Amino acid sequence: MKCDKALINRLKRSQGQMNGVVTMMENDTACVNILIQLKAIRSSIDKTIALVTTQNLIQTIEADLDIKLDNIHEAVNLIVKGK
Repeated sequence: MKCDKALINRLKRSQGQMNGVVTMMENDTACVNILIQLKAIRSSIDKTIALVTTQNLIQTIEADLDIKLDNIHEAVNLIVKGK
């Protein structure tokens, strides 16, 4: 699967958030603040999973049927954001 830079950057941001949570834990940050960050990370990862899945589906359909699915990105965004 060919991944675009936006997906890779999205995961890098999540990775940075994870490093921040580790620092928060090491600095005895309040549990509620750590939980807020962990929920944000989970949401980001869930959205990334949806985007990777839909991009893979689009790429597979285009390759197998030798067609170009223009105008599908709006529908994909509705699916991903609708979760």
